[in-house]
Amino acid sequence: MGSFIKHPKDFYAGLMYALIGIGAIVIASGYNMGSSVRMGPGYFPTVLGGLLVLVGSISIIRSFTHSGEAIQRFYWKEIFLVLGSVVLFGLLVRGLGLALSLILLVVASAWASDKFRLRTALILAVVTSAFSALVFVKGLGLPFVIFGPWLGL
Repeated sequence: MGSFIKHPKDFYAGLMYALIGIGAIVIASGYNMGSSVRMGPGYFPTVLGGLLVLVGSISIIRSFTHSGEAIQRFYWKEIFLVLGSVVLFGLLVRGLGLALSLILLVVASAWASDKFRLRTALILAVVTSAFSALVFVKGLGLPFVIFGPWLGL
């Protein structure tokens, strides 16, 4: 298989996109599709999943026709920091609230970078948190608490 693949990065990125897209389509298949005028809960995930499969397929095909560099190493620490921060956000958002959970998410994700600077990450985290609270909670009325019950506020 390795001799046919000229661009391993495109191949594995495309494979990841396609698998995530297929997963979204399979999960959404249990929901009502509706129509383009009156979308059901399965419509958007199915369309998005289809687009991911399309992009993934193009990337996979491209990996056989265009040359590219090999994958040097797998960045396990960075993967765990980014994915772990998303999981941490999901676990903490109800109890800690949107504001502080987002700050932890942004700082933990930024830590994965070799250019990580705590001060810069904190500034970005606070701005992102404030923006998200204003747009999603205040503006759109989504049912998130800004500061959760664990804080006693």
